[in-house]
Amino acid sequence: MENLLSKTEILGADDLLYEEVAVPEWGGTVRVRNLTGGERDQFEAYCVSAGQNGVGGLNKVRATAVSLTVVDKNGERLFTEGDVEALNKKSGAALDRVFTVAQRLNKLSEADIEELKKNFQKAPGEDSCSD
Repeated sequence: MENLLSKTEILGADDLLYEEVAVPEWGGTVRVRNLTGGERDQFEAYCVSAGQNGVGGLNKVRATAVSLTVVDKNGERLFTEGDVEALNKKSGAALDRVFTVAQRLNKLSEADIEELKKNFQKAPGEDSCSD
């Protein structure tokens, strides 16, 4: 029989991944972490909400993802939701470089992004495609 994990083992597991990314436009390196479950929900809720509020498509998706995934040496987020607008004004190449790593670490494929786009086109209250 397989080793069944206990609650303590699950909650104590160090399951977050990190990767350092050189960002020459910013003059150094940033540390990108995969999303926690709550952060993933927050990111997806932002994407769906943006579409339903008429913001359109994936407006600020890179800046939002960067705000949720760039962390300090202790794994604490550097940015808050309030920093998204300022991040959105930074170099598109720099944001894209960090976003690409965040996408990979979080297994957010282009197909996942396309699925979110489809959900944008639904009216509030319509069923989503995700289960």
